[in-house]
Amino acid sequence: MNQGTQTRLDMEPAALRQNLPGSPGVYMFKDSSHKIIYIGKAKNLKKRVLSYFKKPSDLTYKTGLLMSRAKNLDYLITSTENEAFILENSLIKKHMPRYNIILRDDKQYPSIRLSIKDKYPRLNIVRRIKKDGAVYFGPFSSAYSVRNTLKLIEKIFRLRKCKGPGLPKRSRPCLNFQLGRCLGPCTKNIPESDYGEIVNQVRLFLEGRNTELLKQLKKEMKAFSDQLNFEEAANIRDQINAVKKTIERQHVVSPGLEDQDIIGIAKQKGRFQLVLLFVRKGYLLGSRDFRFKDEGESSSEIIEAFIKQHYQKETFIPKRILISRPVNELKSISQWLSGAAGEKITIHHPVRGEKLRYIRMAVSNAEDLLSRKEVKEQEDLIELTKSALRLTKFPRNIEGLDISNIQGQMAVGTIVSFKDGLPFKSGYRNYKIKNIDQIDDYGMMCELARRRLSKDNLPDLFLVDGGKGHLQAVKKVMDEFLDKDLPEIAAIAKADDNHPDSADKIYIFGRKNPISLRKDHPVLFFLMRIRDESHRRAIGYHRKLRSKGLIKSRLDIIPGIGPKRKKRLLQHFGDIRAISRATTEDLMLVSGISPGLAEEIFRTLSKMPQSSDIHE
Repeated sequence: MNQGTQTRLDMEPAALRQNLPGSPGVYMFKDSSHKIIYIGKAKNLKKRVLSYFKKPSDLTYKTGLLMSRAKNLDYLITSTENEAFILENSLIKKHMPRYNIILRDDKQYPSIRLSIKDKYPRLNIVRRIKKDGAVYFGPFSSAYSVRNTLKLIEKIFRLRKCKGPGLPKRSRPCLNFQLGRCLGPCTKNIPESDYGEIVNQVRLFLEGRNTELLKQLKKEMKAFSDQLNFEEAANIRDQINAVKKTIERQHVVSPGLEDQDIIGIAKQKGRFQLVLLFVRKGYLLGSRDFRFKDEGESSSEIIEAFIKQHYQKETFIPKRILISRPVNELKSISQWLSGAAGEKITIHHPVRGEKLRYIRMAVSNAEDLLSRKEVKEQEDLIELTKSALRLTKFPRNIEGLDISNIQGQMAVGTIVSFKDGLPFKSGYRNYKIKNIDQIDDYGMMCELARRRLSKDNLPDLFLVDGGKGHLQAVKKVMDEFLDKDLPEIAAIAKADDNHPDSADKIYIFGRKNPISLRKDHPVLFFLMRIRDESHRRAIGYHRKLRSKGLIKSRLDIIPGIGPKRKKRLLQHFGDIRAISRATTEDLMLVSGISPGLAEEIFRTLSKMPQSSDIHE
């Protein structure tokens, strides 16, 4: 591996083409402070790096953002592409670059270790797999599952339970011997061959070769029965029944008894959920799940990054890896994994047949996890909101209230509804303010609240866009409806623009000072979202009504403009603003608009204030 040189990215592509080598290696984009923000590997550094220098419109959003911040480039030349894979992963783990997909999973999953090098082997649970001559089974998806497996083996087979490579010095065997769960080699003269048969049976069981194990056990049971040793025959009969029950609970995935990993990915609301199912000897033993934020990557890019980072640290790599989305450089990644495993590793994206069914199972699990985690997060958010606002009941149904007007004119109010933390569009309502025709925000908010309270199906919480004054005004209206099951009430006020570090303020009735929530508090974000949604809808509804009023007031006063010509003008220009900016020649292009009428439209609209002069 050779050290490359630093290259400025403000060079012309032709100069970059001369500077960059055509060798395999790793490249690193750096920002203006020389911090590494992205690390990638390439079979040909020159071709790969130059592929970033396209028009911004031809780049993905994330790549475009990366290139807008990248100021320098470093690269390291490697001898082979496989060496580049290894170097890329180690550098990503070391520097954790901002624009790389990072697999944040430092958990060591448990495995079962069988110490076959010992004179009398034993089983134990370990977190790290070592090259120590022992046989390892797993990894298992949780400590719970591996402990259950170990307990089951201890019931069925009679391996020793004592710790250490050698046998302890005892005058009499331990309790496990008395319970029939150990042969007691510490005090009994157990031939190594007899003990070795049990070790072999345990291996068959853990490898999923249960059919072969049952044949062996039945053969032994018959032999003991023929020898009239009915006690041992009965013990083996119990072992056979226990193995059969285990087989019934296990899910057979691959009739070919293959070792394979199945990777499925799903995306929902800005998050990726990846599920890894691991199949050993044809049996589905467990799963792991990984979550990633959606920062502009595709599902294929997530899977590619996962494969490269996950299997780099795995001691055991199955011969076949099935993936739910195709990835780039599939051949190169397979060759790299084959070199790491010491045998051929196949990565396959099935599109038909039985293997596609396995993929769908993994994807289905990923989708289910996303849905369940979303529900759990929403439940946690509702509970946290209740606690933060000191409410008496869970705010599962929240309605946000806001108003919009121009100097008291054309006032409207809107209500948005959120159920269990999510927008409930069927509960959205628009209102024209009828009784207030002057600047009176409190009065308008009171009218909006009164009209809503007169209806049924009231929410658990009203969230008013405004400060303490708005809160008190709405509370007075609520006192008019004491015969109803009234919602609780809170108000949210904008942060002080003169203090950039300040957060939006939350007011609740009966409390003098606002509730203090940090700027990144999830409840504050949630309430701000409701407030912003109600404000957006109020502004949109007000703009819609205003646009209709302007069209009517401006076009309808022009002689010769009736419904048909008005419709043609709007279809041609789009809105009243475009009509106001049109020349007489532009207007004459519309069917039914004569030169004289075009001149009249132009003269009339040019004397009126432009609609852009009016603001919410």
